[in-house]
Amino acid sequence: MSPEKPPIDVVELDSSDDEGAGVIGKRKPDMPPGGNSLSKSPVIENPNAIVPSNYRPLESRSFWKAGNFEVGRIKSTAIHGELEHARVHPKFLHSNATSHKWAFGAIAELLDNAVDEISSGATFVKVDRIYNPRDNSPALLFQDDGGGMDPERLRKCMSLGYSSKTSNSTIGQYGNGFKTSTMRLGADVIVFSRSSQSGRATQSIGLLSYTFLRRTGQDDVIVPMIDFDISDHWAEPILCGSQDDWSTNLKTILEWSPFATKMDLMQQFEDIKSHGTKIIVYNLWLNDEGIYELNFDDDDEDIMLRDEANCGNTSKTNKRALEQQSHISYRLRYSLRAYTSILYLKKFTNFSIVLRGKPVEQFNILEELKHSKVITYRPQLAVTSKEILVETTLGFVKDAPSPVCGFNIYHKNRLIRPFWKVTADGSSKGNGVVGVLEANFIEPAHDKQDFERSSLFFKLETRLKQMVMDYWKGHCHLIGLKPLEPHLQNLQREQAANAQIQSPTINYQPVTGLAAHPRPDFRSVQSDKVGRTNSSRELPAVQPITGNATGSVQKDTQLASSSCMSIDQICEENIQLFRRCESYIQRETELKRTIEELEKELEDTKKKSADLSSRLESQKKLKLLKQFG
Repeated sequence: MSPEKPPIDVVELDSSDDEGAGVIGKRKPDMPPGGNSLSKSPVIENPNAIVPSNYRPLESRSFWKAGNFEVGRIKSTAIHGELEHARVHPKFLHSNATSHKWAFGAIAELLDNAVDEISSGATFVKVDRIYNPRDNSPALLFQDDGGGMDPERLRKCMSLGYSSKTSNSTIGQYGNGFKTSTMRLGADVIVFSRSSQSGRATQSIGLLSYTFLRRTGQDDVIVPMIDFDISDHWAEPILCGSQDDWSTNLKTILEWSPFATKMDLMQQFEDIKSHGTKIIVYNLWLNDEGIYELNFDDDDEDIMLRDEANCGNTSKTNKRALEQQSHISYRLRYSLRAYTSILYLKKFTNFSIVLRGKPVEQFNILEELKHSKVITYRPQLAVTSKEILVETTLGFVKDAPSPVCGFNIYHKNRLIRPFWKVTADGSSKGNGVVGVLEANFIEPAHDKQDFERSSLFFKLETRLKQMVMDYWKGHCHLIGLKPLEPHLQNLQREQAANAQIQSPTINYQPVTGLAAHPRPDFRSVQSDKVGRTNSSRELPAVQPITGNATGSVQKDTQLASSSCMSIDQICEENIQLFRRCESYIQRETELKRTIEELEKELEDTKKKSADLSSRLESQKKLKLLKQFG
């Protein structure tokens, strides 16, 4: 019989709490240039430190390949006299984290936890690159000075699907963000938290290590944790089980964390002070080329997404593309500083996000709009729900490339969809128009990078399209553009018909930005039929106002392509049809209500008529009795 494994503190993964997972950390005096450091080099301070020979990262360091392994035979864990409990295999940690397609979305989850701690007195959250003293590899630090987590809350934080965040103002709600976000950024995470609750001061350490679970062949998610009571100004171990259990947990943490000694662990609490949390994500994931996914080298004050940043870096980039790539709508894809600058709608008063030693300056795009207009939207909620008003601000972006457009949709102050383009691809209508609104009436998806596809969402999308079109018609002349006049629209229709007959080859030119918007180029197309109409020229969707006339359009100016106009016409017609459909639905509801009222009146009238008839019959009978009596 093989010897039993020593017991380890196991967290049941049927409950979890992210509310205490506010992010938190420590600065050592021997920091290297460019960031904080746990240790500039893998130095062992204590010669008796436990340095396991099996401490090494997983074979597959790419996140999207780390879950590709065979699951062995599951061992039974039933104990005599007890029911076997449901377990979560370590592979689930990886598959659960794949909900984050974008690494910055995972970082935003950890920032949300820190922002939620503002109600507990948090004044900052730090995000920085530090070094793993084991191998000097980069690690990611999150640190805040919020309320911290006591032992119970830390165990909920390290579990799955449990959240006690019931406030309408808090961002987290699923109790899953801490696990998915940390596992998306790296294979392992260690948490240090200090808290003071009801006169009792505690500090706790928890280790969630995918490397440990894989290397030791675990078939259940085991999370070693140790706690200390520091109420009397020294660290007294808190025993949840036996002393042996506590010692086993400590040994496991020392073997699989970046810290080789108990002294190293305790030093991590030095800069947390009386309360706060520190999260260290290590064994960061690599991209498909074997390079760290997060780029700490190109900018000492920023963290970049390497693959996203490389997408637009071509040697033949033209001036227009360079201008567009310099705008925040493009930079937020690969620059964490740009993304966090617009991540929260309302500016903080006594709280700051400190990225690599420099506070992030919050950016409100509403301040960059010209000719802005506020439009009120009343979402059609359930009959029993209270009616709400949603204000949407629209305007043209100052000094921005014309393709920049879309809506920044926030939920409870948190950006969910940045620069969401609701107009059709290929249409120039709406270019330069940016809108901002806070849509608390629809629910975000679990990764908080999109919304659930509900009927309310689709109605909002249609309403936003209508807003853009209406705003464009009424304001495009203010920036030197005007809608096509009717005679030019007729000319477009003729060329569209001719183009369909000729079936020309269309060259699509993608526009660099948040999304590629294919746009047909008809300059190389020569149509005989177009020539017969003496109108062989291009057709733009909008036309510049030129010269001395009050918006007169010369027939010899360039016009937009026929397909662009046909797309615009379809959008216009779709909006009109939607309006008519909504009015018909409303009219149908009113008519049904009227029919019900009339039917009720008819029933009442029939009852009254029957009652009068019976009374009349009675009176006739009485009259006859009197006559013959």
